Amino acid sequence: MMEAESVAIGVEGMTCNSCVQSIEQHLGKMNGIHNIKVSLEDKNAVVIYDSKLQTPVTLQEAICDMGFDATLADSSPQPVLPDTIFLTLPAHSALTPRQVCAALLRNKGIVDVKVSSDQRTVVVKFIPSITSGKHITQMVPGVDLNITVPEVTPGAWEDSSWSQGSSAVLRLKVDGMTCHSCTSTIEGKLGKLQGIQRIRVSLDNKEAVVVYQPSLITAEEIKQQIEGAGFTAAFKKQPRPLKLSGIDLERLRNAQPRSSEASQRENSSSKTAVFRVEGMHCSSCVLNIQSSISALPAVTSAVVSLENKSAAINYNPSLISTEQLRKAVENVSPETFRVSLLEEHENLTLVPTLVSPLKSVPASKEPIQPLTQVVVINIEGMTCSSCVQSIEGVLSQKAGVKSVHVSLLNGNGTIEYDPLQTSPEDLRCAIEDMGFDASFPELPVAKAQPCPEAQLDSHKPEPPSKVPAAHLGRQESKTISKCYVQVTGMTCASCVANIERNLRREDGIHSILVALMAGKAEVRYNPAVIHPAAIAELIRELGFGATVMENCGEGDGILELVVRGMTCASCVHKIESTLMKTNGVLYCSVALATNKAHIKYDPEAIGPRDVIQVIKDLGFTTSLVKKDRSASHLDHKQEIRQWKRSFVVSLVFCIPVMGLMIYMMVMDSQLSDAHAHHNMSTEEMEALHSSMVLEYQLMPGLSVMNFLSFLFCVPVQVFGGWHFYIQASRALRHNTANMDVLVVLATSIAFLYSTIILLVAMAERAKVNPVTFFDTPPMLFVFISLGRWLEHVAKGKTSEALARLISLQATEATIVTLGPDNVLLSEEQVDVDLVQRGDIVKVVPGGKFPVDGRVIEGHSMVDESLITGEAMPVTKKPGNTVIAGSINQNGTLLISATHVGADTTLSQIVKLVEEAQTSKAPIQQFADKLSGYFVPFIVAVSVVTLLAWIIIGFVDFEIVEKYFLGYNKSISAAEVIIRFAFQCSITVLCIACPCSLGLATPTAVMVGTGVGAQNGILIKGGEPLEMAHKVKVVVFDKTGTITHGTPEVMQVKFLVEGNLLPRHKMLAILGTAESSSEHPLGAAITKYCKKELNSETLGTCTDFQVVPGCGISCKVTNIEALLYRKNRMVEENNVKNVTLVNIEENADESVQPALIIDAELPTPVTSQKYSVLIGNREWMTRNGLQVRNEVDKAMMEHERRGRTAVLAAVDGVLCGLIAIADTVKPEAELAVHTLKSMGLEVVLMTGDNSKTARSIASQVGITKVFAEVLPSHKVAKVKQLQDEGKRVAMVGDGINDSPALAMANVGIAIGTGTDVAIEAADVVLIRDDLMDVVASIDLSRKTVKRIRINFVFALIYNLIGVPIAAGVFLPIGLVLQPWMGSAAMAASSVSVVLSSLLLKMYQKPSSEKLEFRARGQMRPKSPSEISVHVGIDESGPGSPKLSLMDRLITYSRASINSLLSDKRSVNSVVLGEPDKHSLLVGDFGEEDDTAL
Repeated sequence: MMEAESVAIGVEGMTCNSCVQSIEQHLGKMNGIHNIKVSLEDKNAVVIYDSKLQTPVTLQEAICDMGFDATLADSSPQPVLPDTIFLTLPAHSALTPRQVCAALLRNKGIVDVKVSSDQRTVVVKFIPSITSGKHITQMVPGVDLNITVPEVTPGAWEDSSWSQGSSAVLRLKVDGMTCHSCTSTIEGKLGKLQGIQRIRVSLDNKEAVVVYQPSLITAEEIKQQIEGAGFTAAFKKQPRPLKLSGIDLERLRNAQPRSSEASQRENSSSKTAVFRVEGMHCSSCVLNIQSSISALPAVTSAVVSLENKSAAINYNPSLISTEQLRKAVENVSPETFRVSLLEEHENLTLVPTLVSPLKSVPASKEPIQPLTQVVVINIEGMTCSSCVQSIEGVLSQKAGVKSVHVSLLNGNGTIEYDPLQTSPEDLRCAIEDMGFDASFPELPVAKAQPCPEAQLDSHKPEPPSKVPAAHLGRQESKTISKCYVQVTGMTCASCVANIERNLRREDGIHSILVALMAGKAEVRYNPAVIHPAAIAELIRELGFGATVMENCGEGDGILELVVRGMTCASCVHKIESTLMKTNGVLYCSVALATNKAHIKYDPEAIGPRDVIQVIKDLGFTTSLVKKDRSASHLDHKQEIRQWKRSFVVSLVFCIPVMGLMIYMMVMDSQLSDAHAHHNMSTEEMEALHSSMVLEYQLMPGLSVMNFLSFLFCVPVQVFGGWHFYIQASRALRHNTANMDVLVVLATSIAFLYSTIILLVAMAERAKVNPVTFFDTPPMLFVFISLGRWLEHVAKGKTSEALARLISLQATEATIVTLGPDNVLLSEEQVDVDLVQRGDIVKVVPGGKFPVDGRVIEGHSMVDESLITGEAMPVTKKPGNTVIAGSINQNGTLLISATHVGADTTLSQIVKLVEEAQTSKAPIQQFADKLSGYFVPFIVAVSVVTLLAWIIIGFVDFEIVEKYFLGYNKSISAAEVIIRFAFQCSITVLCIACPCSLGLATPTAVMVGTGVGAQNGILIKGGEPLEMAHKVKVVVFDKTGTITHGTPEVMQVKFLVEGNLLPRHKMLAILGTAESSSEHPLGAAITKYCKKELNSETLGTCTDFQVVPGCGISCKVTNIEALLYRKNRMVEENNVKNVTLVNIEENADESVQPALIIDAELPTPVTSQKYSVLIGNREWMTRNGLQVRNEVDKAMMEHERRGRTAVLAAVDGVLCGLIAIADTVKPEAELAVHTLKSMGLEVVLMTGDNSKTARSIASQVGITKVFAEVLPSHKVAKVKQLQDEGKRVAMVGDGINDSPALAMANVGIAIGTGTDVAIEAADVVLIRDDLMDVVASIDLSRKTVKRIRINFVFALIYNLIGVPIAAGVFLPIGLVLQPWMGSAAMAASSVSVVLSSLLLKMYQKPSSEKLEFRARGQMRPKSPSEISVHVGIDESGPGSPKLSLMDRLITYSRASINSLLSDKRSVNSVVLGEPDKHSLLVGDFGEEDDTAL
């Protein structure tokens, strides 16, 4: 469709009306000019033109060429909105509809003409300032054209979710906006979406007007995005979800509203058609079809049944036909329904059973009132586009105004408004208030057609409140948004379970996934109920730090800049207005207070450097807002600092307490020895005890020892335990218990118990000092904070792989400007975020590649080891691709940037690894659940222990007396029992540790995925990592996985004497002939010929013809120069290698020497024309050439070995046989053998024929083959294997295999470094190396083994430690002090993390070692060992069982045959893929697979 634009050009040098006329005549003759008006007074020319044929610059040059001075007053042309009319073609016209269209398009002012599918109506778009509807009806002589529908004004066409142009306009009502920041948020969020062209949000009207491309984004998606930003959105004009052809839509859209009598008449004459609808899956499809078809004006009701697979539609046959209805149903999104009209008798059985939920009542009796009106106001005093924009801007802000279009040319404004909110007089006054003269040409015109809502409402039988709940649920699920929250302060799985459990209870939150290691929570929520900031606040209330991650998931085209030099609002306006005029800038917001600019742009049209330059040109200085590339949130530095500080504080006060405790223990043991050996009386002992310095009483009941212990304990309890108390109180507030609760319970009970005992003793003025626990809290805090400190240090190490990947990203890039012949003109250092696609970047030796790109100049070696795991440097030359983050070694390279920012391979890998480390393994979910019950259980055990020992002590005091270390007679029995019971219960609290349980899995998963990423294996999370070790069957796709996927020439056999047609001459002819072919086999032949002839250019090919399934024919010329050059080279080689040539001749006399030289070409080279045929047997026979028996046998032999055999004839003589095949990857056989030795079953699955599949399988050692399996059936095959109870891993190249990859328990996709984000796969191998399949399964086994070891560590501490602490093993002398318990607890967490870190030492199994181990065991399989199953059916043609003797004969014959046929072979590797690339559709000379 043509796009009309208007531009004003200033013209100097005109003197009279003659100049005016000559300019108008000259420009009027130019192609694509609709209208031109030249003004002598205003010295300008206003031109309306077709923007696809002309530009303002070409028009300016045309006027300059006439001798006038022309300047562009406004460089940006204004679009001219066309009007539309519908013309009815007479039934018996002298001209065909196509001729009518052509005749109309020849006239000025006609923009576009379309004919309806029934060939009766013509839709004409025209420019109203040039022509009119009446004039158009007289444009085609001899044809009587009638206008069927009133002309539609440009305003009416703005509801162009219907217009079939490139863009559409959508109006939404937006509630919940409070300030201009809200409007900026919505504009910013929508502005970065693909397919959004313009957006304007009005705070006053609570309205958003969006110009978008329906082909790229739907109205529903736009609404969801606004709701995702936290606002409520509703369509002001509901777009219908129907995709009919443009012409049908326009006819349906402009159908007249009907009166009540008309509708009654129609109801009486309406018909019901029943269609069979295939392809519906659920009630969503049913509702979709019903709502879409019911929206058509000609349809009174539509009832769709999922069970009967039918649709009963009641319609008016005078407005729409059954065929159009059928097409309408087929066009309902997603356009996959297959629709056919049912027979009459089938109709009768189906119709009565259906009751319509939509349109089941007749249309409303009242005629529908137009919801909007349109008024045209004449405006005088406008001088330029700025006036137009200011009028449109002011009016669009007025309440009730739906759309405004002001025309500078026509001097008027067309305004669509809501008559309930405003009036034409108000609008006229508003324009006059702006300083323009405004008047009415006529009364306001009602729009010809009410918006679709009105029609829909008339048919709705029930209020919206009665919409089925299921439907509402589905609508709600569509509006779910996702946000990421950075969470700090989590220490163990109990914290994770706490956050997940509490947030799931909140309204509006659908799911939450918290990653302990990544410190990140992924929340899926309903934006209508809750927003991300509130989610973060909920997490903060639980006692954790939480911030919403703004940049998470932001795409390209967003620029945050710091702008210096702004002084007032005028500067802000200047920057914003200039940027918004710049092509490619979608949205701009500048804040004076913060000196920041937020810009959204289209990366295809403009780059960040261009934006910065625009701002600099305005006189301001600007720079990028620096992003944090340090991965600081992964290194746990803040937590390490915090726990280190806590440890040091506790240690400072703990050392004196420990000194006092040790001194008292030593003195007590000496006293007990004295009592035993020196027969001291008890009274003497008590006197001696109280005379010790520390036991000296400062006042009755308060000893020096207790007083000092209390003084040292208080600061530790307050400062050392501050963090624990905060976390524990928050946890208890939400009725949960975590690790901190246990610690606080143990220390607080010890401290409070000791303080109370001391106060009681002082109150009683006791002579004997009470025994206190003031030594317990400091020692507990020392060990716990030490444990936490070490744990965070270790956690930081587990994230090292990811941090290292992030640190690989370069920070700066050197961008160069090249002149002709790649001459370096300039170079500048820029931030890596400013590199744009297509930039030329210079990378010096030792530098990192800042972006992905393609080498355009230079040679170097590149170290890609950190990204692909490839240890050896890779050679890079022009044409090769390079990966961001890899290191250039020895040569300077110039690269052209292909992927920048978040699109680079490195960014994708980082994102994948981050997501993997966030996901949970199923085994971890069990641990999280366990730790939720753990703390209450331990508290219960602790209380039971306390009570049990108190009871035991009072029943049988001797047990306590015997086993309580440090017991002396100076303490009362009751105090001993209480003290001992408290010690045991506090030790139970201290030793129990849910942390180690929670850390067992995530630390191992984190290290495992990190190690995998370093080795070029990207594992998407804990589940595939855990699942891979359970795999029992590995299914390989053939093409591109086991084989390279590109055919190569394996052998060329010459069928004519060498002196008649020399080898290189034939290769030159064949290479030239196939150079015009797009077929993969043709490309393989051309590539081979160029390589053999050592030339990049070949001869000329003419009269090229291709017959699919047969071959090609053509004429070849201009190969003489090529042959002359080759002959010279051969002569030089022959002089050097005469002996070698002789040896070759003697060795094989049956084959003529290939390098016999033609006689010298005469000096004037005359070009000879050769007639060439290349193809299969049938092609040769068809062209009258006889295929000899020996040639046919040779072809059959190649075909048996999975190759494609092609014949070539030159000038009517059969002269060559070319064998082409797809080659097996060199490492495939070793990979298959290694997988088998690991106890796995290996299967080959391919869409190829059984011969090729069998040939490939025999080479790589696979014995089970599924051949001729369609891509859709691969899924069924995988399911079939799973139904047998086997866990299946599918290895594919990720394109046609993606359904099977998704179905398999573990999908392994072979990427090539750039395609790392293959969605369907669970594991992505960056390198194209099958040995990485072995490595990924091996890594999984090692990781799961490590997880199990971790669980053993964690459980041993708890299962053994808790009973020991409770005093169960007291009879065998095992007793623990509380400080020993806390030390054991700290050790359990640290040991689990250190155990996971051992995975960092993982080494990939090396090919050399595996080859050495497999030496002598790998051999090609004989045909009888391979079972081939054809298609989806399990029972395939089994290979005949041969006796041992037969097998030996078969095997030896095969070896001899391969030796004979490979004498002239270029490459001895055999395989092929005729199905994918074959030219041969005829039979292959049907031969039994095993017979030779």
